[in-house]
Amino acid sequence: MTQDKCEDCYSGAEVLSGDVLHAEMQAIPSWEYCQEKKCLLKKYSFKGYYKTIAFVNAIAWIAQQQQHHPDLEVSYNCVIVRYQTHAVDGVTKSDIICAGLVDGLSAA
Repeated sequence: MTQDKCEDCYSGAEVLSGDVLHAEMQAIPSWEYCQEKKCLLKKYSFKGYYKTIAFVNAIAWIAQQQQHHPDLEVSYNCVIVRYQTHAVDGVTKSDIICAGLVDGLSAA
C-alpha cells in the first residue's frame, strides 16, 4: 500500500460504502468506520507529549505530500486521526491510502 498515491480530492470522487468499503478496509484493519461522521477513525497513544507531537508532525508531512489532510484531535499523550474526503462527504480510496501511510508511521 505504501506505493499507492492519493488521488486528487474532487466532488466526483467515488464514495466507498457497504461491501466495497469493508473490502478496502482490510488493508487497514486497526481503523474503524464512524458512520455518524462518515469517516475513518483511529486513536494512537504515546508516552508523553513530545512523542505525540512528533507523530502529529509526521502526519502533517504525509498530508502535504499526498495533498490530503486528516482531522486531528491532539492531547497530551494521544492523537485521534479522522480521514474523510470532505468534497464528497464520505470515505474514498484516498482516505484508505492515507490511513495506511499513517499506520506505517506507528510501525517505524
